Amino acid sequence: MQIYRSSLLRFADDGRALYDEDGLLAVAPDDKGQQRVVAAGSWQALQARFADLPGVQVTHLPERILAPGFIDMHIHYPQTDVIGAPAAGLLPWLENYTFPHESAFADRSHADAVAGFFLDELLRNGVTTALTFATSHPASVDALMQASQARGMRMITGKVLQDRHSPDGVRDDTEQSLIDTEALIRRWHGVDRLGYAITPRFAPTSTHAQLRGAGELAARYTDVWIQSHVAENLDEVRWVAELFPEARSYLSVYDDFGLMRERAVYAHCIHLDGEDRALLRERRTAAAVSPTSNLFLGSGFFDFAQADAAQFLYGLASDVGGGMSFSPFKTMQAAYVAGREGQTKQGLSLSPASLWWQHTAGAARALGLAGQVGNLQPGCEADFVVLNPACTPLLARKTRQASSLDELLFAMIILGDDRLIERTLVSQAK
Repeated sequence: MQIYRSSLLRFADDGRALYDEDGLLAVAPDDKGQQRVVAAGSWQALQARFADLPGVQVTHLPERILAPGFIDMHIHYPQTDVIGAPAAGLLPWLENYTFPHESAFADRSHADAVAGFFLDELLRNGVTTALTFATSHPASVDALMQASQARGMRMITGKVLQDRHSPDGVRDDTEQSLIDTEALIRRWHGVDRLGYAITPRFAPTSTHAQLRGAGELAARYTDVWIQSHVAENLDEVRWVAELFPEARSYLSVYDDFGLMRERAVYAHCIHLDGEDRALLRERRTAAAVSPTSNLFLGSGFFDFAQADAAQFLYGLASDVGGGMSFSPFKTMQAAYVAGREGQTKQGLSLSPASLWWQHTAGAARALGLAGQVGNLQPGCEADFVVLNPACTPLLARKTRQASSLDELLFAMIILGDDRLIERTLVSQAK
């Protein structure tokens, strides 16, 4: 058993942040060898429980904070080298940068190299769980799954389905794409800490037949995830209306094909109406809020007030490479700014604790993984980060002056980046 003594951040089931300035985190392997949280709380209250146990190792981390590993609800691992590419908007950005880069993933050696760098970059930024797109090439899934397995990370990914309106090199065949998807589900889903996601790129790049087949797979494999994009920008919304004139809305296209249920996650969800939001709630389908990407591409602002009023599930995501950073702190910064925007929607100030929750325990709930990841409560998988709140002179000065937990968390959100992450630990590190 390993005991850590440090400041400790975790979350109650209702989303409240719990903080122990002098905290204790106890971690031990379960009967399958996976590291899990045994106890978390005040050092003074808990240390006597472990004082006389044999083989207990205590690691003291003064002036550090232990916090749950971050969860990225929407990211594209093949776009690692697309981040920072200039573009006039979403559709030109896809055409000029994304699709050419993704076509290279037909080469397994290239996929292996990018997958390794991508996962190391996630860990360097404190991200321990992610829902990520691969490409239309099955080998791109195999590369990421094998690399994640080697690092002991909880990773969910899937082969992209796109059988139309896509260039050679990334466009797939309708029937073969579904055969490949089912084979990948059987190969990887539920192996160690890996999960599979049925992954139509977005409605315009899939025929009715491909979407119908994806829905049939989702009905057959009820514990896999589903991921795609919806209502990111107005040009895209208009295009979907032309391609699917029978659908009530862009979001309802997916519902019509059986692709909305628990463990379904749709990125962006900006340009929705009240019926769409109610549908998300009814289907227990989640939104992956991607604020740095939305700002970069000028897509619009996620409406947090309407989302909360409708009570549907959502969490934060980087959306690299449209997103501008792997860092959860940059994502939380942008989410705060997007929330404050009040010209196109109701503006509100998201609390620091809620922002942090949306990128950890709240994201876990949205993914159907509450109680497993995203928190440091007993029974959770022991994915956590060691934060150094004095990692830069300005942050050290600001955090020393914090008189409340909100002030401490907000200082790290606004002034933080990858330098805040001193170490990342995952439950099954090899």
